[in-house]
Amino acid sequence: MLQALVTVAAEEGSEGGNPLLPAVYDITWSLVCFVIIAFVVWRVALPRIGAVLDARSTAIEGNIAKADEAQRKAEAALEEYTAQLAAARKEAGEIRESAREDGRKIVAEAKETASSEAARLTATAHTQIEAERQTALVSLRSEVGTLAVDLAGNVIGESLSDDAKAQAVVDRFLADLEASEKAAK
Repeated sequence: MLQALVTVAAEEGSEGGNPLLPAVYDITWSLVCFVIIAFVVWRVALPRIGAVLDARSTAIEGNIAKADEAQRKAEAALEEYTAQLAAARKEAGEIRESAREDGRKIVAEAKETASSEAARLTATAHTQIEAERQTALVSLRSEVGTLAVDLAGNVIGESLSDDAKAQAVVDRFLADLEASEKAAK
């Protein structure tokens, strides 16, 4: 079959034409078809392609603008968040410091209250002890006086009836005893 094609090509080539150049009618009809297709592409397809490309370009530019705006908003939100975080940390530090100061004040007030309460209780105890001492001293004087008068009466064998005189002797004796105790201290 290849042999047949080569034979046909050799016979056509012998007519005197260039085997690489097509015939004139092929060139003419090809040129007419090319002009029609070029006109249709130039008048119909190119405007539509241009409109699609313009719309796509506008959409891309719009999306880029939206992305830039979203990025600016995100950066602003991040800055605001960072500022709020710093403010919250500062406020937390102030609250901690305030709580420490309040704690110190409360401890100082509690110590002061405890000291004043202890002083008051000590003073009350001293007053009560002194009152009980005075009561015991008065009771002791009367009992010692009575016992001394009774013992003196038993020793003498008589009853000492003058209570005022006996009481004066007992009081003088106890006063001398107290004076000797104070002198010994």
